[in-house]
Amino acid sequence: MAATRVITMHINKGKTVAQCLADRTDYAMNPDKTDNGQLVSSYECNPDTVDAEFALSKREYFKITGRKPEGDIIAYQVRQSFKPGEITPEEANAVGYEFAKRFTKGNHAFIVCTHIDKKHIHNHIIWNSTTLDCTRKFRDFWGMAKVVRMLSDIICFKHGLSIIEHPKRHGKSYNSWLGDNKEKSNRDYLIEAIDKALAQKPKSYDEFFASLKQDGYTVVKGKHLTFSHPRQKQNIRVRSLGDGYSERDIQAVILGNKVHSPKNKKHRYEKANLLSDIEKMINSDKGAAYENWAKKFSAKQIAKSIIYLKEHDFANYDEFAEAVNDKNQLCARMAQSIKDAETRLSEIAVLKKHIINYSKTKDIYVGYRKSGYSKKYLVEHEADIVIHKAAKKAFDELKLDKLPSIKALNKEYAELLSEKKANYAEYSALKKEVREMLLHKQNYEYILGIENDKSEKPEQKRSVEK
Repeated sequence: MAATRVITMHINKGKTVAQCLADRTDYAMNPDKTDNGQLVSSYECNPDTVDAEFALSKREYFKITGRKPEGDIIAYQVRQSFKPGEITPEEANAVGYEFAKRFTKGNHAFIVCTHIDKKHIHNHIIWNSTTLDCTRKFRDFWGMAKVVRMLSDIICFKHGLSIIEHPKRHGKSYNSWLGDNKEKSNRDYLIEAIDKALAQKPKSYDEFFASLKQDGYTVVKGKHLTFSHPRQKQNIRVRSLGDGYSERDIQAVILGNKVHSPKNKKHRYEKANLLSDIEKMINSDKGAAYENWAKKFSAKQIAKSIIYLKEHDFANYDEFAEAVNDKNQLCARMAQSIKDAETRLSEIAVLKKHIINYSKTKDIYVGYRKSGYSKKYLVEHEADIVIHKAAKKAFDELKLDKLPSIKALNKEYAELLSEKKANYAEYSALKKEVREMLLHKQNYEYILGIENDKSEKPEQKRSVEK
């Protein structure tokens, strides 16, 4: 299990670039921490002179480009810590080196120093902010910490190491700082009650309210959906609970148009975590079964599935499979809704055409009728009369009591077209998500040894009957 932390290294006040680099690299390469320097590796630089080489590259950068650095960043560091007893110092150094080479794409010099003075083995990976050709600078980016963690997880997984199930972003939150045993707020209690009620998949608001009533909540009549509880001093509106808990969101879930994603996942069912089950299955035996599995799936693909599972925090396989099924059904409903809209748009287009044709040929057909259905009149106006009859036949088939106006049809067409475009964009994104979930589901089933029931072929059934 490797925990990562990204550290931006700046120039200290009152010191030169060379002095700051020397301080940082000397600490990282401390012989007492790195087995007398045996656990120090480098790329495109000499560990003995790494500080001078980094400093020289910055002077070369100015000579070549003529640009002065905008900030005071001189290098970057990633601290990579491993689970005690899970990895050897040599392998930890190799993991750190592979990470640094892949993350910097071989464009920056770096050193990897593995410290063994603590219970947990950890790497100090330091790379130069200036590229090897001294023409560019490394630029940190939004979400860099997440990318570092994901790449580290992929490499660790490839080496058979465990990964953190619930990584924390940045440092501790304010609530964590106050204490992990801090009492939950009334809003937290209401969110849990709503999660619990929606998990039972109510078919109507009455069922939803009945479930909340069992937890002591009462609906307060008013403009907005509001709940009261004996423990609350004030009533709470659901729209104040955040994304996914507004009245519109709850209604969409009840109608089956949306899948509810609980906000406080840590208060969900107390079951064995699926990620733990998978890692236990993988690490329990690395014999022939593991080798066959590795041949079928690349380590990178497997790691992506594990990372997906970790980020979405499913409690067990059944819960994940149910989520896949719900998403799939929602995708099917949206596809049907789009298909229905397309059918109606075609109907409107045809109906408009017939109404316009009927209106244009009405006087001619009245004249034809007044002529006593004269053959001569028919020959002179045959095309218009055929068009008029076709329009009338279409109206009879549609069994319309009253013909709608062109204005009303244009309005309905515009609304349907706008709704279809919006739904199609959402449907495309949902379809992509379902495809990804099904791929991960297939990987999990293979890892856990879950086999899908396959129906017998017709030939097999006949042979059994004989």
